[in-house]
Amino acid sequence: MLSKKIQDALNEQVKIEAESSQVYLAMASWAEIQPGINNITSFFYRHSDEERMHMLKLIHFINDRGGFAVVPQLPQPPLTFPSITHAFKQLLEHEIFVSESINKLVDIALQEKDYATHNFLQWYVAEQVEEEALARTLNDKLELIGDDRGGLYLFDRDILMVSVEGEAGA
Repeated sequence: MLSKKIQDALNEQVKIEAESSQVYLAMASWAEIQPGINNITSFFYRHSDEERMHMLKLIHFINDRGGFAVVPQLPQPPLTFPSITHAFKQLLEHEIFVSESINKLVDIALQEKDYATHNFLQWYVAEQVEEEALARTLNDKLELIGDDRGGLYLFDRDILMVSVEGEAGA
């Protein structure tokens, strides 16, 4: 059985994962109307789906442990971005925020001596290491490209390979 403190903290993480899905969905929708970046668009759509799965995993865990998972109301995410580079910087900042939130959850689980939740959260800890590494790699590549449109073409061509390689380790 989950303590109220753990249940509330997990439900807050449900909201964060749902917001993540919405943020990446908004990025995907915006990218879809930008010319020539179909693979970047697909990357954002897949990332949105992945975050939704993270949310569902939490919901099932809460309910399986005798708690009640709350489906959250979500704020409107940003709908447009000044550039692809800006969108990817936002992605990295958001992943760092999610990592900090997961770390706080792990700390609460240890304080509450809820070792089942602590064990469950280890998957999220490892996932966030991968998510941050991928976001940093993509930002580094975009920094190397700068304003080179040919570089953006290659980035778009290669992004699915980079993300597939990252997922293979998941």
